[in-house]
Amino acid sequence: MMAAGAEAPDSWYLALLGFAEHFRTSSPPKIRLCVHCLQAVFQFKPPQRVEARTHLQLGSVLYHHTKNSELARTHLEKAVRARVQVAQFEDVKFEAASLLSELYCQQNLVDSAKPLLRKAIQISQQTPYWHCRLLFQLAQLHTLEKDLVSACDLLGVGAEYARVVGSEYTRALFLLSKGMLLLMERKLQEVHPLLTLCGQIVETWQGNPIQKESLRVFFLVLQVTHYLDAGQVKSVKPCLKQLQQCIQTISTLHDDEILPSNSADLFHWLPKEHMCVLVYLVSVFLSLLDCSPILSSFQVILLEHIIMCRLVTGHKATALQEISQVCQLCQQSPRLFSNHAAQLHTLLGLYCISVNCMDNAEAQFTTALRLTSHQELWTFIVTNLASVYIREGNRHQELYSLLERINPDQNFPVRSCVSNTLNNMVVPAMQLASKIPDMSVQLWSSALLKDLNKACGNSMDAHEAAQMHQNFSQQLLQDHIAACSLPEHNLISWTEGPPPVQIQAQNGPTTSLASLL
Repeated sequence: MMAAGAEAPDSWYLALLGFAEHFRTSSPPKIRLCVHCLQAVFQFKPPQRVEARTHLQLGSVLYHHTKNSELARTHLEKAVRARVQVAQFEDVKFEAASLLSELYCQQNLVDSAKPLLRKAIQISQQTPYWHCRLLFQLAQLHTLEKDLVSACDLLGVGAEYARVVGSEYTRALFLLSKGMLLLMERKLQEVHPLLTLCGQIVETWQGNPIQKESLRVFFLVLQVTHYLDAGQVKSVKPCLKQLQQCIQTISTLHDDEILPSNSADLFHWLPKEHMCVLVYLVSVFLSLLDCSPILSSFQVILLEHIIMCRLVTGHKATALQEISQVCQLCQQSPRLFSNHAAQLHTLLGLYCISVNCMDNAEAQFTTALRLTSHQELWTFIVTNLASVYIREGNRHQELYSLLERINPDQNFPVRSCVSNTLNNMVVPAMQLASKIPDMSVQLWSSALLKDLNKACGNSMDAHEAAQMHQNFSQQLLQDHIAACSLPEHNLISWTEGPPPVQIQAQNGPTTSLASLL
């Protein structure tokens, strides 16, 4: 009987964990049931180490899969405060501190995140992986606050700690990260000796081939940036060739799943797929330093696609500033403007829709239709112009005339249909929207979910959907106000002739190499 009683806690604990993981990884995830299983652990009055880990698991699930940030915060704070004496369970406190600091930052409680990370760093010196990770995290937090001096100091501390624990790989990561910040501050005299040391470490370190090549890519990208900042353009091309050779080498290597013997080496700078993209972007950026008409056209095409992504993800102010960049490029070349005028007015029309300036949107799309002979672009413009007529609500004749131009043989009856299948359509739409962050779709989906759950008597789900709708509304409203207050907003009235001369916003986006890093 005693033996059976001793085994029981492990049995129920493992069973509840198994159920929780099953519900979490279901398709779609059943987060509420997962949370119920984890909460049930506390009913058995588990040992303190199990209680602490369960608080961490609950906090992590709630943080990553729900909007209930307050409850997530409560569980993570309990995990951080837990008095776990067993050494191998110290990682619970460090992981909880790391996650809780992220949550604090999301809630604009940066002053709470900093001391939390500092304390975790102070007590984690016997755990190399977490000590290094927490140093990186606090340095990143200082960087986001533009406190690059403090960030550089922390990265220096991390480099020395990595040297002491025998991790030359992670030492190089700390030093290269510090070099990146020094480049951002344009402290060229400090960058040169640091990059020289990094180059020596990278060349002499013998370890995982992919990690070695990733260090080399990091180093060479910084070297290219340093040469450009110092005006040594001729020195860039050899580095660029080495970068391209590194990518070719990386693409032939297979990921080594054997864990390093030193836990401080458990870091990756970038996935190799991302490194390939980075080197491509660096190559494109260096090419754009030339004044070739072909490259200018390529830059405009890139900006056009970036702008559409900005509008979809609810970053209207940034999109408008990038539209202004396209205008400036087109001002420099009449031929470039001739080739991209229709696209430029189309982008302005899309922006006008996003800020609810429907008269201006109609004028922009009408201008774009007049300037284009490209069939796919014409269809895209007509479709968006039709959406303007639909949103205005009293433009039925113009709408039907427009739709007949797309397909004269097609009739477009207007129908209104509500059925029980609508709740089954909205939920998948919301899940898809969360993966493809279209802010408008998320806003509309959350509004539908709120109304449907309210009608069905699901008060908790209706409240959650209402909170989501409120959050999306606030984000869109803040971005709307920011966009409309920019001087570039006056572009929505431009429909004739070449682009007007625009004043570059002081905090406008740039295409510098530092922004790619």
